Amino acid sequence: MIIVANWKANVDSVSTAKKLVVVSKKIADAKKHLVILAPSAPHLGLLSVGNKTKVKFAAQDISHTLGGAETGETTAGVVAGVGATYVLIGHSERRALGETDETLLMKTRHALAHGLTPIVCVGETIRDGEALYLAQLRSQLSAILTPLPPKERTRIVIAYEPVWAIGKHASEGITPEDLTEMVSYIRKILSDLYPGKTAETTPILYGGAVETANAKALTQDTGVQGLLIGHTSSDPVSFVSVVKALG
Repeated sequence: MIIVANWKANVDSVSTAKKLVVVSKKIADAKKHLVILAPSAPHLGLLSVGNKTKVKFAAQDISHTLGGAETGETTAGVVAGVGATYVLIGHSERRALGETDETLLMKTRHALAHGLTPIVCVGETIRDGEALYLAQLRSQLSAILTPLPPKERTRIVIAYEPVWAIGKHASEGITPEDLTEMVSYIRKILSDLYPGKTAETTPILYGGAVETANAKALTQDTGVQGLLIGHTSSDPVSFVSVVKALG
């Protein structure tokens, strides 16, 4: 499993951040999972520089600029320079702030140019009876992947996060049956955009109301290769509990 822990802005203290690194290292060593931590920008610099563990680091976001007179921006070059190897692109909370497909494409290109692996987040806002949400998903994927050269498309990780499920209790989130169908649909979209058999091997993660109660069901026979975990990943005890639930 690929386990991405998106701390968002939930972790304030350095001590908690370091505890999460310690438990993540134990998970990576014992469970053989790929654990990727996505701290806030200051914690990213603190924790990822000189990292020699199996734990990997991701930026929660990067600038759409390349640098210069851009106060407050964090560029792909800075993120790569402190030792991060992944970056979240287009998380629903960033899209909600007005980030466009054009902006996300620029961020993806900058990430790839600096050797970062983009974890591109996509997902419908609502589930309508006419299945228009499927077109929304295809549009989000196509907007970022189509302009990229074929070889660069193969370096993308996809994170499916239905917006309507985020922040809800596990019982209110997506069902394993629906998730299986959505993963198959994403594979179909990728097969239209990717060369050869790449669509079959591109990692697809799931994020949205991931808790101990549903973690195993969401990853068992649904076709996902991992999880994008939000608030649950910002507490050492709850994070370990979710990972243990995977078996």
